[in-house]
This record gives sequence, structure tokens and C-alpha cells, in this order.
Amino acid sequence: MPVYVQHCARCHGVDLEGEANWRRRKPNGRLPAPPHDGTGHTWHHSDDALFRVTKFGSSAVAGGTYESDMPGFEKVLSDDDIWAVIAFIKSRWPVDILKRQESITRRTQR
Repeated sequence: MPVYVQHCARCHGVDLEGEANWRRRKPNGRLPAPPHDGTGHTWHHSDDALFRVTKFGSSAVAGGTYESDMPGFEKVLSDDDIWAVIAFIKSRWPVDILKRQESITRRTQR
């Protein structure tokens, strides 16, 4: 997936592995980029939340004064590109994780 490799892999890894020690805050207080494979927490979020984080940055979902190194790609990627990246990430999840994330998405659409 060229869009993922060009815009996401630098932080989240070519194999979606994330940065080392992604659960421990960096000296600046921010968390490293999490993995997007089934070992991270990406799948804990609905499709809409994943879209908003990608388009507008982490604070779009976390709110408040939350700070992250995750930029928004609103001026860089089209909505179709963002959905394609999300689809690529989801295509790499084990079936059980994918089903759990789909359930989260369904619950948030009510």
C-alpha cells in the first residue's frame, strides 16, 4: 500500500509494528506511535474514530489538551486515501481482532 508506506510507515512501521516501547512515554511526555497490527490498540477504535485521528490528528478523538506526535493528514490525503489506509491496516489483522473491531464500529453507529 503505497500511501501507507509513504505517510504512515515512518512512525508505525512497514509491518505495522509501531515504535519500540510504544506504551512508555517519551521524555517529552508523548507516547510513541503504536503498532497497527493486532498487538496494538488501533483495533479498539471504531472506523469513524480511526478516520478522524488520521484526518485531524489524535486530539480530534482524545480531545482536551491531549498532545501527540500524530499529525492530521487533512491537507495531505484525500478521504479516499485515508479509507484505503484504514482498509489496508484492517486487512492485516487476525480474523478475531477484525470481528471485535467491527463490533465496536457497529456499536458506535447506533
